[in-house]
Amino acid sequence: MAISFGGLATGLDTNGIIDAIMGVERQPLARMETDKTWLNNRLSAFSELDTKLTGFQDAISDLGNPDVLKKRSLTLSSNDFFTATASSEALAGTRYQVEVVSIAQVQKSVSDTGFTDKAANSFGTGTLSLTVGTTTSSIEITAENNSLQGIMQAINDADIGVSAAIINDGTDSPYRLMLTGENVGTSFSLDSTGLTGGTESLGSFTDTQAATQAHVRIDGVDIYSENNTISEAIPGVTLDLVDVSAGETVNVGVTLDKSSIQASVEKFVKGYNEVISFITGQSTMGDTAPGVLAGDAGINSIKRHLQNMLTEPYANSGIFTTLSELGLETQKDGTLVVNDEKLAGAIDNNLDSVVSLLAGDDGKSGLAKNFQDYLDAMTDSTDGMLAGRRKAINNNIKQIDDQIERTEARLAKREETLRAQYNAMEQLVSQWSSTGDYLMQQLNSISNLYNKK
Repeated sequence: MAISFGGLATGLDTNGIIDAIMGVERQPLARMETDKTWLNNRLSAFSELDTKLTGFQDAISDLGNPDVLKKRSLTLSSNDFFTATASSEALAGTRYQVEVVSIAQVQKSVSDTGFTDKAANSFGTGTLSLTVGTTTSSIEITAENNSLQGIMQAINDADIGVSAAIINDGTDSPYRLMLTGENVGTSFSLDSTGLTGGTESLGSFTDTQAATQAHVRIDGVDIYSENNTISEAIPGVTLDLVDVSAGETVNVGVTLDKSSIQASVEKFVKGYNEVISFITGQSTMGDTAPGVLAGDAGINSIKRHLQNMLTEPYANSGIFTTLSELGLETQKDGTLVVNDEKLAGAIDNNLDSVVSLLAGDDGKSGLAKNFQDYLDAMTDSTDGMLAGRRKAINNNIKQIDDQIERTEARLAKREETLRAQYNAMEQLVSQWSSTGDYLMQQLNSISNLYNKK
């Protein structure tokens, strides 16, 4: 009897037969894996859309900010004496002449005498008289603190508007006492004649820096300040003083920064176009093949809502009610382009109306805030578009995984059953073969007996 590799008794390729049967029965698993891949692709597409929406949201963060829309640019004839910044309150088209007469600084004084040992108790006892402005205070010096270090600490502990420190000037008698005022424009003096019985004296002090207020002269008007930041001398402009101009006058010009407004609008257009183009590209692939998000009502709703917000009139106190009036034009594919000439004209001739439309007025938010609020809702990590889609898709994927697990277990049992059945068939055929061989032997024996007779 011919015996094949697959079946010892029957000669059948039982392994091949079982594999073929199982291949047919595994076809539902392949469909489940395909469905799972499709769902994962949808989840990736929704995640990418969420990224586009977040990018759009970030791009328009300044669109409703009046300070950005009315941003002023400053020109300075010199940057050596101060820096300047302007808010939207600065008067565009104005010029100022600024002279820095003095900058705000505290008094600094250093002892003329140096000492070899800062810890030696050698200055006698009594009182130091420290006059700050018009107030004189007494500081007690005892035998326990009549060293240079002790005097320094006693002045600091007094907390009367002057701080003390010890410096090392690198000479043979290097240690000197340095006093620094705490308040700009307030002078001080130290009288150490009240200390007696010591071998050393603090002596006199030299002022290394005088106490002065900040003093600027703007268009001939003198302005004084307790610090070097002057914010009310020029409407909407803040000056940060860095040096005295010594009679030199700096010209400061204020102009409207049109590029800032145009940049904000262009960022809006770029963010909007990325969202619309992505949704359009995901909804259809080519002219006929559906995209991975084709038919999803949610993304189509986002697209329609954004398009409606572009065209619906938005009431405000200005003359503009839609973005199209600022030069935003819709193309056939749903994306936007900016008509630069129209936008520039709106900015030049009706800036307040542009601001009213985008940033709002009279306590009412502008159109930019409407877009921001909608994008906030769509990208919310709990209730947003992606959050809802992710939950639904992950639930479907889990159901498929559970179904795959159950199907794999059933198929494993099915394969085990098939192999047992084919093994039983092989055993049965083998038994039949053995019985047949035995009967043939008996018949042959009988035949031989008759032939001998």
